[in-house]
Amino acid sequence: MNITEKIIARASKRNSVSPGDVVFADVDKLMIHDVSGPGVIKVFEEWSKKGIQLENVWDPDRVWISEDHFVPSADRISAENITKLTRWAEKYGIKKHFKYGLGQYGICHTLSHEEALVLPGEFYVGGDSHTNTTGALGALAVGLGHTDIAYAMMHGRIWLKVPDTILFNLIGSIPEHIMAKDIILKIISDIGTDGANYKAMEFGGNAVSKMSMEERLTLTNMTTEAGAKNGIIEPDSITDDYIRQRTSEPYKPIVGDDDRHYVDEYTYEIDKLEPIVAKPYSPQNAAVARELQGVEINKAYIGSCTGAKLQDLRSAAQILRGKKVKIRTEVLPAAQSIYMKAMKEGLIDIFMQAGAVVGLQHAVPVVAHIWVYWEKMRSASVLPTGISQEGWGTWNPKPTWHRLWLLLRRQSKVK
Repeated sequence: MNITEKIIARASKRNSVSPGDVVFADVDKLMIHDVSGPGVIKVFEEWSKKGIQLENVWDPDRVWISEDHFVPSADRISAENITKLTRWAEKYGIKKHFKYGLGQYGICHTLSHEEALVLPGEFYVGGDSHTNTTGALGALAVGLGHTDIAYAMMHGRIWLKVPDTILFNLIGSIPEHIMAKDIILKIISDIGTDGANYKAMEFGGNAVSKMSMEERLTLTNMTTEAGAKNGIIEPDSITDDYIRQRTSEPYKPIVGDDDRHYVDEYTYEIDKLEPIVAKPYSPQNAAVARELQGVEINKAYIGSCTGAKLQDLRSAAQILRGKKVKIRTEVLPAAQSIYMKAMKEGLIDIFMQAGAVVGLQHAVPVVAHIWVYWEKMRSASVLPTGISQEGWGTWNPKPTWHRLWLLLRRQSKVK
């Protein structure tokens, strides 16, 4: 069995599993945030009307909450959601609540590893599609919808089908001008945004073994953009060093067997890659950066769960040191702790001296930009795949983006 299958086998108390098996697996950790949390609470309210009561969360110490999408609250609905989530957490004894403006907080997928909330070998579910990020630690990290999260929170287990696994062998030396974002964009441009639908994407090879944990997190984060069930990297000494800097809690790492099976394998010679840019309107619409010379840029955003880790900020500061920005540039560190480390290293001063805006860490710019994009396309009748304005109401785009678009329309009450 490979690492994904072995974690599922452990969590489902089986000696072995195979792709296609449907199992019930015990959950080790669970996350909700200020968008998914109220939706999960709504599920419990609907169940209550049918006589199904949530007496207790299965294990409050294994559940954590992040306020990271609509903070600070810009409208009444967002503020009420935060209040509702806070009261619900207090009622059910959930202590790990990372609240905006009260110490450590940040983007949920950053907190999962920055705070060592998830450990190698664990089965972790989150109410967000980019939960895959944490698979870089050697955990099975899977995003679920409101109903599945509610069930897992009540029972401490959830069903899933064992996915096929695709192995991506990354070999060769990593040039200084190549980052993990270039690598994953190259992969997505090759296999497409549906190339790993309900499959596990595992990354291996000597290039991965040389990567920092933060670069590995970029790889697994964007497996979501390829439709993957999860992204994962086997734990090693780099993983252990990263974890031990954050917690002394024991864990049992899991790696694949020697005779592990993969449904498909790809090999990439990293030293032959060039810097890559994803053009509108899809991460698979990639081009090498040199082909885009002369393209006017209106705004730069250094942020999000995959672009505002400490190493990302160091790379950006290296470029901006002693220079002035020519366009609006926003820098949003992914967590309070990363913000503080960046200040101690002088990175924040470099950004501000360059004229950039350094803001509070949260995920709302990501979803807000998506909403603006959809609204501009809708108003201009320039819709994906040639759909006309009349057909907009029945069009079903990629599920992740569509859910975000619908969510933001409800939040803003745009008609």
